[in-house]
Amino acid sequence: METETQQLPALPDSHGKFGDYGGRYVPETLMPALDDLIEAYEELRDDPTFRAEFNHLLATYVGRPTPLTYARRLSEHLGGAQIYLKREDLAHTGAHKINNALGQALLAKRMGKRRIIAETGAGQHGVATATACALLDLQCVVYMGTVDMARQQPNVYRMQLLGAEVRGVESGSRTLKDAVNEAIRDWVANVQDTYYIIGSALGPHPYPMICRDFQSIIGTEARAQMLAQVGRLPDEVIACVGGGSNAIGIFNAFLQDQVKLIGVEAGGLGIETGKHAARFANSDFGFSNSTSALQGQSQTHSQSKIQNPKSKIGVFQGMKTYVLQNDDGQIAETHSVSAGLDYAGVGPEHVYLRDLGRVEYTNATDEATLNAFHTLCRLEGIIPALESSHAVAEVIRRAPELSRDAILLVNLSGRGDKDLNTVLNAGNVR
Repeated sequence: METETQQLPALPDSHGKFGDYGGRYVPETLMPALDDLIEAYEELRDDPTFRAEFNHLLATYVGRPTPLTYARRLSEHLGGAQIYLKREDLAHTGAHKINNALGQALLAKRMGKRRIIAETGAGQHGVATATACALLDLQCVVYMGTVDMARQQPNVYRMQLLGAEVRGVESGSRTLKDAVNEAIRDWVANVQDTYYIIGSALGPHPYPMICRDFQSIIGTEARAQMLAQVGRLPDEVIACVGGGSNAIGIFNAFLQDQVKLIGVEAGGLGIETGKHAARFANSDFGFSNSTSALQGQSQTHSQSKIQNPKSKIGVFQGMKTYVLQNDDGQIAETHSVSAGLDYAGVGPEHVYLRDLGRVEYTNATDEATLNAFHTLCRLEGIIPALESSHAVAEVIRRAPELSRDAILLVNLSGRGDKDLNTVLNAGNVR
């Protein structure tokens, strides 16, 4: 299992590109700020004092390393592969988001930026940013779509308790992409004293690289834990993909290994309905399987059945990437039961890895996700985030098809306390 595959280049390149994707597509007023950020990050990322401070906080504040848990009852229930969970739900604030938020907040403080802005969908990045700002004595403003505020009300309260100002966004679909738009507008207007902590592996260069680097601790730990606890690497690593931070964080350590990597997008109400956020399911890349139910039947939709939105290459929120668009080329409205995956674009490194065929991308419907949520609760005593439940849904589909000697590693990116109202409103209490 430790045999190397093709050696992938160290990316992004000097232009901030992952192959054809990424780059910097921003107003001229932001270019100096991005130049300053690149210079500061290149100086600090290998600085011993910066690394020591960051690693100390990861260990004593965030609670790293997070555990690797063998899901014995789930494995026995499915009757196939052995399933292990990387427990990012046990990190401080309840999700992987704190790794990136804390790293960028330290970076901002070193740069002399005392005002922090952020966007959030599920609220976990907002909570993580508010937490880091409280710890480091920084002003914090978080933009959040009002639809997401309604379905993630507990996280809104948490941000406010931590001292952040939460600004509701009423434009567009009132979800994550609209929160990003408002945060960018704020950044343009206040660039001199404001640092924008982007919550995922997306946006203009160097943000996808910075987020990946801070989140790579997930994969570094998981790889070492698999070797120490199991004696070998997993056969497959599975993670949900919205913007893509938790997935790129765990995938990064396994890219050079003969380990299958699988990203799971939000299939929403089904690809054929057009109400989803699966960027790779309806694009020039072709069509992928959708996890359609608890039993995990594979569901492939023909082109004739698929309606809008259509995923196409476009420039979106500072980067060149794949974006869900309508027939007029406008950004399409998306749908997911999980606020954190309800996003029209995807991080550029994910598109590059999909181009190469190094990562396979599939999707799980809301129905399969809710079933996976309940299954993990009942069998393992773990309440997962609805985002993470997409990855669990894919495991439920795949595990029975594999031998008992196979090993699946799932990135359990967050806990599900924040999603209890959503589950209740979906009528999925059992």
